[in-house]
Amino acid sequence: MYPTLLSSTTIGNYAISNKVVMAPTLSKTHVPAGIPNDVMVNYYSQRAKAGLIIAEGTGPAENGMGKAHMPGIYTKDQIAGWKKVTKAVHENGGRIFLQIMHTGRISHPANMPGKAEVIAPSAVPAKGQIWTEQHGWQPYATPRAMTTSEVQKMVQQYVKAATQAIDAGFDGVELHAAHGYLMDQFLHPDTNQRTDKYGGSIPNRIRFILETVAAVSHAIGKHRTGIRLSPYSQVNDLQHHDEIDATYEYLVDALDTYGLSHIHLLTEPATPATLIAGIRSRFNGTLILNGDYDAIRAEQTVQNGLADLIAFENPCVSSPLSGKFEMTSSEPLKKPNYACANC
Repeated sequence: MYPTLLSSTTIGNYAISNKVVMAPTLSKTHVPAGIPNDVMVNYYSQRAKAGLIIAEGTGPAENGMGKAHMPGIYTKDQIAGWKKVTKAVHENGGRIFLQIMHTGRISHPANMPGKAEVIAPSAVPAKGQIWTEQHGWQPYATPRAMTTSEVQKMVQQYVKAATQAIDAGFDGVELHAAHGYLMDQFLHPDTNQRTDKYGGSIPNRIRFILETVAAVSHAIGKHRTGIRLSPYSQVNDLQHHDEIDATYEYLVDALDTYGLSHIHLLTEPATPATLIAGIRSRFNGTLILNGDYDAIRAEQTVQNGLADLIAFENPCVSSPLSGKFEMTSSEPLKKPNYACANC
């Protein structure tokens, strides 16, 4: 029924069985000390028939663990836990990338281990509240602005996290530069009020991302390095501004020079079609689109060449069905009963 969406393809240097991506979504389990557990092994292995799994947002350092029950990738026990996950996915014929996500200001000290501080590009707290296991809903903490030296050291923390992800058996990593987390906070003028080389102009605001992309892709290989972007998202108190299109056009032009595995682009109703098409034309690697697709629209999008792969969230979270991976209905994929059989 969906010959293009369900046909085999490649991402980076990897062959994958179809063009369906399981988007990074929390496995809904307690993760003490950020260590992946047997529930997560089962969760991901059951969904290994998706063309590609992008595992849930994972903290690269203690000060990036701002959300309750986040897994990490910075201790030996966390790496050992993830090895069980990747082994199970590979044994079931799947490919899996780890999404590296530093929360930045979207954080609270009660969610963080030890004496870790909430840090961000600038000392601008997000409006709203965040869930903590100890105290319930709490206002977001006011972050401490990172020094220039700390920004440069954070690049190396991402490199360390990426190399440890490969040690844990992941096929690659996706850098989370979307939805208002640390990397995205550098892109937005309301969250980045810096006056050093990482703030102000568009080239300065994208500098941290490009330095991290360069360092990570050099360390683990460009074919193993992807990135997630969300130009018009207002998640986590992001504000629209006049330079959104110019920022992402400039950024994607720069990203294209690194030969990355993929861009995972989250689209909103407000995202201009011209921007999506512009990113498609600017980036020569694999483009994954994620925007509440149903199977019909996903098939049309891939057939039309606007995207190479389509990411789905809700169908992949609902209980997987047994049997061969297939689309079982023309109804929207977001309805669990009509989800792909094993994604």
